[in-house]
Amino acid sequence: MADVELRELRYFRAVATEGSLSRAAATLGMAQPPLSRAISQLERRLGVRLLDRDNRGVSPTPAGETLLAETARVLDAVSAAVHRTRRAARANPTLVVTAKPGVASTVLPRAVDAYRALPAAGEVEILVSGYGEQADLVRAGEVDLALIGSPLHGAGLDVEPLVGEPRVAALPAGHALADGRALTVADLHREPMPQWTDSTPEEVTYWSGRDTVPSSAPLTGPPIRDSAQLVEVVALGQAVALVPESLARANQRPDIVYRPVRDASPYVVGVAWLAGSRDRRVADFVRAASTLADPLAETA
Repeated sequence: MADVELRELRYFRAVATEGSLSRAAATLGMAQPPLSRAISQLERRLGVRLLDRDNRGVSPTPAGETLLAETARVLDAVSAAVHRTRRAARANPTLVVTAKPGVASTVLPRAVDAYRALPAAGEVEILVSGYGEQADLVRAGEVDLALIGSPLHGAGLDVEPLVGEPRVAALPAGHALADGRALTVADLHREPMPQWTDSTPEEVTYWSGRDTVPSSAPLTGPPIRDSAQLVEVVALGQAVALVPESLARANQRPDIVYRPVRDASPYVVGVAWLAGSRDRRVADFVRAASTLADPLAETA
């Protein structure tokens, strides 16, 4: 079989994503006929039909769905390799570390200080990123390491837990569960809970407390994109939430009550880096950051 070219994979991804040869051609900045020929050539190279074509447009076949998923990983890996190569070619490569505002961004300066105390430490750049961006930035090669929060997972990443804290229930003032008693996650399962947009199944399970106590109760609640929205929907009586203890301390207000939850898993911040990395600076940073680790994080 002839080798497949990256150009062909990009073309196929554009067509499969757009669902139209004409729209994909416009996105790619090329004419439609050469794009159509390129897709046909890719199908001949692979010996399979990748797209079903009809008057409404195009859609991936089962083989095309598989290739679409695989191309995402391949093209991301190529992009990451280019980013890392260009950064490594600089006269004084800088270690770039990212975290989102919140617990992770308060841990990051301590981790950076621990790294800078090492004899061979180099320059460090800190990047403040948005919710859910950290793992993708590492995979894309735009940063070397990221501080990420629970649930600690990520395809293609290695993760070392650092610090942890309990989670508590955030309840609207006057809620039936806000009577002063300690709660369990089962008490929250039938309550509406904020739904983080673009969450993975693991994140949905974690933030609903179902990682420790599974439930078949339907998940309901308003969509949110950040912690500020979470606090407001709770205050308005639209939902209850499981939140890190530090978020509760930072958002004390008369319209929200916080209560302990006995069996909720903790919120843990860990440092993540590309799986299989052999960068000595990355290893040194992880080793230095690991000196911050506490028992709660290690057992989470």
